[in-house]
Amino acid sequence: MKKVVKIEGLDCPNCARSLECEINKLKYVESASIDFVHSKLTYECKDEEKAYDEIVKLTKHIEPKAKISKEKAKYKLVDKNFVINIIFLILGIASGLVAILVTLPTWAFWTLFVLSALLLGYQTYLKAIKLLFKGNVNENVLITLSVIGAAVIGEYMESLMVICLYSIGKILEGLAVNKSKRSIEELTNLQPEYANLLVDGKEERISPEDVELGSTIIVRAGEKVPLDGVILEGSSMLDTQSLTGESLPYSVSKGDEILSGSIVLDGVLTIKTTKTCTESTVSKIMNLIENAENKKSKTETFISKITRWYTLGVFILSVLVWGIVWAVTKEFNTAIYRGLIFLVVSCPCAFAISVPLSYFSGIGNASKKGILIKGSNYLDACAKLDIVAFDKTGTLTTGQFNIEKVESFRDNLTEEDIIYLASLGEQNSLHPLAKSILANNKKELVEVDNVKEIAGEGVFFAFNGKAYFIGRKGKEGKNTSVEVYENEVLIGKIYLSDTIKESSKGACEELNSMGIKTVLLSGDNKEIVESVGNSLGIQECKYSLLPQDKYNWIEENKKGKMLAYVGDGINDAPSLMLADVGISMGINGSPASIEASDIVLVDDNPNKVPMAVKLSKYTRKIVWENIIFSAGIKFTFLLLGAIGITGMLPAVLADVGVTVLAILNSMRALRYTPKK
Repeated sequence: MKKVVKIEGLDCPNCARSLECEINKLKYVESASIDFVHSKLTYECKDEEKAYDEIVKLTKHIEPKAKISKEKAKYKLVDKNFVINIIFLILGIASGLVAILVTLPTWAFWTLFVLSALLLGYQTYLKAIKLLFKGNVNENVLITLSVIGAAVIGEYMESLMVICLYSIGKILEGLAVNKSKRSIEELTNLQPEYANLLVDGKEERISPEDVELGSTIIVRAGEKVPLDGVILEGSSMLDTQSLTGESLPYSVSKGDEILSGSIVLDGVLTIKTTKTCTESTVSKIMNLIENAENKKSKTETFISKITRWYTLGVFILSVLVWGIVWAVTKEFNTAIYRGLIFLVVSCPCAFAISVPLSYFSGIGNASKKGILIKGSNYLDACAKLDIVAFDKTGTLTTGQFNIEKVESFRDNLTEEDIIYLASLGEQNSLHPLAKSILANNKKELVEVDNVKEIAGEGVFFAFNGKAYFIGRKGKEGKNTSVEVYENEVLIGKIYLSDTIKESSKGACEELNSMGIKTVLLSGDNKEIVESVGNSLGIQECKYSLLPQDKYNWIEENKKGKMLAYVGDGINDAPSLMLADVGISMGINGSPASIEASDIVLVDDNPNKVPMAVKLSKYTRKIVWENIIFSAGIKFTFLLLGAIGITGMLPAVLADVGVTVLAILNSMRALRYTPKK
């Protein structure tokens, strides 16, 4: 049984990781993972109630500030814990200043000194003790040892300053992280809270989850559309920026499809729902974003693994520093002091927080622009693409065919008759060509006999004692033709053409300019495929391909290169799964292709492919900026501290400053908009 609950009040990813490790040891928990950025705990359990009680009890013991509940997480910059921390910080600083600056009896000095140290860092000490008993060493242990060590060797001011600056740093980190979480939540806060259900002429406000398929709902100006549907009555301008990233609203009216999460700007719409809440666009978007944590990039996974052993390694190295300095200087206190500096500077918070935060900022920003990235590993891969291969129909073209010409080879049959006969055979087909033919039929359709459809060829059927075949044996020029046979004699031909999406050319040109090779993989014939490819500036065209041919081409060409495949149909699912990055269309894409893909383009816009690449490159750049900057500053101060050039206070300031700057730098990924 899989359960998801919110968990708030964790200070940093290391705290989350330590708690996660302990939760996984519980009797009724089979597996657990904590998503620090989204404040979410996901766990598999044998008994829901017992497992939940165990988790709540353990969390309260290890992380007293953390709270677990079954409600949705809400992020606030300032909460009750923040106020308490500020009060304790002020009282701790005041008592510490009195102890150090005022001449007091020994007992009074130690009373105020200990009181100050406790007010400033009691939570840190408690965590350190609890985790030590469980065999877990993290930055809380490092700071606690530094505070005690500095006090033992008589560096009272340094001792209090370490815990004071560390506590200030944690408060600043908390503010920065909460601001980032809130920004990501705002970017992805698409889910409408209610639906106006119309029953027997009366409106009833209910949860979107309670609206059944085929129900009628009312959406007024300023409201979000709660469920996907078709407009029965009314017209309006629609704001879809939260879904697609497009700032310009567009007009919808009776008969148009409408996506959940869109905002009605004027008028009143009566909508018949075509999907339930769990299947609607907005729910799928939210699920993709929330589940992105399960697929971490190699960089993020590497940092996560390193930080698990980092603290223990730092502790061992600090002992070595202490031993070397003592052996060289013969001064015990000096050696201890420099070893403590090593401990303070080495806290891994800058790495542990900034790297995952950068990725989630990038994913959140992409979702605002209508690009749903299912995991930071795919965002990483997107930044390193060498080849982007496109499917044609429905991906680069609209998939909506127009009849350009109808030919009749019998004098007694009009163009309307040819369309009617073709419609009789295609009336149950979902093929785009069939839909276009049916849309142009003006006669009432009747049932036909002996219907037999052969994939890739066409439909056989019997009507009025004659045998008919409707198929695609001929393709001429830029047109696709559907042929109509009566008793194996060609009696008519319908010529159709697909239209290229307006955004396709810009997408291909932009990818080419970025040094990414563009390829067109299609099942159509050579002349049609090359015509489309040449008009779009695509570098390589492959035609007359079956699904397995596309699969084989991708398998061969991805060797030693990073390859993305962009498609929309059921037949594209194998290729989407095989490619390093599978990109599907969100509106007209089949459920199978959306499920198989790694990135979903909400509005089916090919221009979002180069945008996704640019967003990914920018986010990856920020990740490495944080890693290099944090590592560089830390190693510099480790070296300076070990040889005695810097003291404890610069070390603490360096640690806190690096962490806060890395967090703020991560948040740049939330604001970035690629230039075309």
